[in-house]
This record gives sequence, structure tokens and C-alpha cells, in this order.
Amino acid sequence: MTDALPLDDIRVVELGQLLAGPFCGQLLGDFGAEVIKVEDPERGDPMRQWGRERPYGKSLWWPVVARNKKSVTADLRTEQGQDLVRRLISTADVLIENFRPGTLERWGLAPEQLWELNPGLIVTRVSGFGQTGPYSSRAGYGSIGEAMGGIRYVTGDPDRPPARAGISLGDSLAATFACLGTLVALHQRGRTGRGQVVDSAIYEAVLAMMESLVPEYQVAGYQRERTGTTLPNVAPSNVYPTADGEMVLIAANQDTVFRRLAEAMERPELAADDRYATHGARGSSMEELDGLIAEWSSTVKADELLDKLNTHGVPAGRIFRARDMLTDPHFAAREAIVRLTHPELGEFAMHNVVPKLSDSPGRVRHVGPALGEHNEEIYRDLLGLGDDAMTSLRSAGVI
Repeated sequence: MTDALPLDDIRVVELGQLLAGPFCGQLLGDFGAEVIKVEDPERGDPMRQWGRERPYGKSLWWPVVARNKKSVTADLRTEQGQDLVRRLISTADVLIENFRPGTLERWGLAPEQLWELNPGLIVTRVSGFGQTGPYSSRAGYGSIGEAMGGIRYVTGDPDRPPARAGISLGDSLAATFACLGTLVALHQRGRTGRGQVVDSAIYEAVLAMMESLVPEYQVAGYQRERTGTTLPNVAPSNVYPTADGEMVLIAANQDTVFRRLAEAMERPELAADDRYATHGARGSSMEELDGLIAEWSSTVKADELLDKLNTHGVPAGRIFRARDMLTDPHFAAREAIVRLTHPELGEFAMHNVVPKLSDSPGRVRHVGPALGEHNEEIYRDLLGLGDDAMTSLRSAGVI
């Protein structure tokens, strides 16, 4: 293992705000990229105000999504701000933005113009509907991408309107694919010396996760519907009650695993029963089978149930909340939660870098920065601006 971070030779300028673009920047920063986040000098990224939690009155989301980044300010609605960012981008490997398509072009920051200054620049663009097509100019939040990409329709109980996951799934997926595309484009640049546009649309990122939903309808005429806590024809795989009021998820839908579950239940005959012996049969008898398992699980306390299932090689686990994650020995052993020091809040726990690399792992080096914290470092040391230029920019409200 080396102390060097694998992307520490990559400079990223992040112009986006909220989540879809900044999460891409977070992923790159986790592995060492120098991510210089450009923010509005008056308000900064709205994420600085989102995710408030009493009694602190501070955003508990900002320190996570802005971790490992540097913050500078520039008013991109002014020519001076645009020129300042243009100079910054000329030194960069990657530009990330998630404005509505056409915004960069209005600011004189179109990819074609930037390539005149920096031919190897990767321009990573995250938007609701992509940079082309009849919907491209529409405002597009993650929730709309989730709806159009298909995940909303199949999420929730069948007798209720479509539900949402309790996280910003569409934004995060689009950002993750944007990060993948950025790394691919950097690899390709090593062959050609040229940059390119990475176009990540939220609805397409969600669509990419929808398994065989499209051919199921196109080929077989089958429309997936909402099925609550289960997947159609996949059984047993559900949440089951325990004697002490806990919830345990048991996933034993493969034939060999179901045989092991039947043995754990001390009912080995179930695995030979025609109603449950095969994957297809169990899917057809899902409700009846779930009832049998729930009847058994509700007589056993959660710890004992999990020990028994683990002994028999049956995948099972509690449904974790944050408090469970903070005290679980496996989370601790793998350092899945990392604790840093926040300048105002003290100890600050957050999820660690994923995935783990054996020789060059990523690292969370610091929480999200204060607004404009790195103006001096970037504008003076990197771009070479002097006292007069800095004073003029501040006086004009550009930074």
C-alpha cells in the first residue's frame, strides 16, 4: 500500500451545485483528485443549507458531499467571474457541471471554446435529460429522472401511489455514472491527447438500473408492477418478524439455499415439497411460503435467529439504522464509517470511501470547506493574481 492517492495528479473544477454534479466531484476527490469547487460568493452551494439537523443549525450533508474539496468563489454571471473561471479551467483535467443545458454556452464556457484553451479537458455534464433531444432544455430534478427512468413506478405497495426511496437516488446514480464516464474519458485521453464531453442524464442513469424491465414488456408483454417488500416470483426473500419485535431479512430464493433454510427451520421436508422445491414453484407459492417462515421466525429472538441462519449458510440480516451502523463490529472492522473532526461540530462520522483498493485506496482527508476558504491558495498561488487584482475582484463582488 502506498500513501499516494491514485488520482492525485488530476485537477477537477466543479461548477455544479446541489447533488448530481457535486457527488461526482466527491467520488473523484475520494481517490485524491484536487477538486476545486466554484461557488456563488454570496450564497454558495445550496447544499450548505440543506440537511439541517437541530440543535446545530448547520448542514450535516455539506461536510459529506463537499469532503476533500477546495472552495473558491466566483460570480459566473459577470464577465470577470467567467474570465477567472476560464483561467482556472485552463489548468484543469476535468470540468464538472450540472446546470441546465445551454448555461455554459451562455457564459462563454462552451466545451468547444474551452478546448481552444485546453484541448485535453474532459467536460463532464450531468443533467435531467441529457445535452440533446427534445427534453434537454427542461428543468430536471432527480425525482423526475426517477419517475421517467422507471424506478418510481415499481417502488411501493401495489394499492398505493408510487413511492420513493428515502435518498436522492436519481442524482446519485447520474453522478456515479458521470464519474465512471470521466475515468473512461481520462483513459482515452491518454491514447489521443484529446478531451471529450461526458453526458450523464439522470433518467438514463436510473434506466440503466432497471434490469430486464424493457424487454419483459417488449418481448413478453409483461408489465412490472409495485410489489411492496418482495420481488415477483422471487421467494423466499422478505422481512420476517422475530420473538423480540425485531425485523430480519431472509433471502433464500436459490434452491440450495432454500434447502438449508428448511433444515434451519427443522422442516427439511419443505425442500422436497412440490410447492417449494424449485425457484418457479416458490415464486408461485410466495404468500403461503412467507407465512410459514414468519410463523417460525416469530418464535425465535433476533440474535438466535441470525446465529441459526448464519450457521446454516442462509443469507440474513437486520435492517440497519444509523445507530446500528455506528456500533456494528463488521462496520468497525472494515472502517465503513470514518470519523473526522469538524471545526464547529467536533467529531463527525460519515461513510468511508467505496470501493476499497488493496494498493492505492482512497481516503477522506477533511470535511467540506468554508465558503471561499481556498481563494487565496487558488487565485494567488495557482493563477498568480496579485494584491491589486484580488482587491478589485473582492470590491466588485466577483469573489
